[in-house]
Amino acid sequence: MPVFETPAADRPRTRYAVIGTGHRAGMYVDAITGDHADVAQIVAWLDRNPGRIDYYDAVVGERSGFDGPAGLPRYDADGLEAMIAENAVDTVIVTTIDATHAEMVDRAMRAGANVVVEKPLTTTAEGCRTITRAVAQTGRDLVMTFNYRYAPRNSTLREVIASGRIGRVTSVHFEWALDTVHGADYFRRWHRHKENSGGLLIHKSSHHFDLVNWWLGDVPERVYARGGLKFYGGDNARARGLGERPARGTGVEGDPFTLDLRDDPRLEELYLKSEHHDGYLRDRDVFDDGIDIEDNLALVVDYRSGAVMTYSLNAHAPWEGYRVTVNGTEGRAELEVVERGAVIADEDGHVTLDPSATPEGLAADALRPHGEKLVVQRHWEAPVEVDIPAGIGGHGGGDAILLMEVFRRDLLVGEDPLRRAAGYRDGLRAVSVGIAGNASLASGEPVDIARLDLGESL
Repeated sequence: MPVFETPAADRPRTRYAVIGTGHRAGMYVDAITGDHADVAQIVAWLDRNPGRIDYYDAVVGERSGFDGPAGLPRYDADGLEAMIAENAVDTVIVTTIDATHAEMVDRAMRAGANVVVEKPLTTTAEGCRTITRAVAQTGRDLVMTFNYRYAPRNSTLREVIASGRIGRVTSVHFEWALDTVHGADYFRRWHRHKENSGGLLIHKSSHHFDLVNWWLGDVPERVYARGGLKFYGGDNARARGLGERPARGTGVEGDPFTLDLRDDPRLEELYLKSEHHDGYLRDRDVFDDGIDIEDNLALVVDYRSGAVMTYSLNAHAPWEGYRVTVNGTEGRAELEVVERGAVIADEDGHVTLDPSATPEGLAADALRPHGEKLVVQRHWEAPVEVDIPAGIGGHGGGDAILLMEVFRRDLLVGEDPLRRAAGYRDGLRAVSVGIAGNASLASGEPVDIARLDLGESL
């Protein structure tokens, strides 16, 4: 884990504004009002939905010892520049809908603030060009929050590859399985429309493409993609004879594909009780008509070094996790991660989410083992299991370390040999695979990333 200095007692706290107060903003609000309150403070909000701002403003007020909400200034999108100027904002945290990232980053930098942006960096080549120009013309700093880099299992695989134990990498196979809880959720909310999210190739898979780019220390150059909407959506529901579907999940019983927002207090406050402000429904049916993103995807990606990645994503698997195989000239590394071994529905259609829970009447060994395993095998040698250190927090134990580097970057002692901190060029390389993949899906042909014109050479 990186080592950080203790901040000086008189060190001024960095002033943050949060742009986008949906569920994902919670990680940053919790960090700033918790472990990093000594070096950071929230000074303003920006969102179109006052109900969601109310929720987080109350959280800040409670954790600051106030009798009520914090009463921080609030703005809508038209007031971004005024927010930065009027509140002396040092850094904005962007957790808005993916398609708005480029505009928010561009305007914030030109108004004088640094930026922390949730993945993906943006969703289109035009968005990449916008951000590239903003960075070049303002000199402002942009931090990408690729939290999977910080998960010990992933950083351990990078150490194995960098050590040369398996030689020069020739190919990678990366399979990611999203289950019918997590995977289905992308088809309930705004991600279901490609104009908002870029589809799973950008919103979700940019995490995975960044991991491979980082593991290999390499640059993607050419992408061929195939995929489609094969499970969710109205046509697929009718083809399987699912019958009439509810428009939304809240209040529906006995259907494991529905989400009742009342079951999660944070979701209830952020969305169910706030939907009258903007009409956004967080619990839409996954078998609606009009969904235009893919739930099955397969790619072949050529890298500058000559290595090739084959990648697949399935968003309706019965278990959740991923398998990575890295082949080299001197051996092979295999990483398997089971994040949730099964999604079990009871007689009432409610699902079991606890990966350690064994449903009544089901033997413990009947479920896929939950955990992680990294095996390295060199030519002419027996396989060796590599120890993976314990992590802290979500996303495989990566969130806590990521947040340390986001909020205490200037207190980091020495350099991180794994180079886990990600900037905008890492973000460009990650989304370039998804953008090229979407272009390949549309044309049926391989796409050279250099032809996308992302604003600068990768």
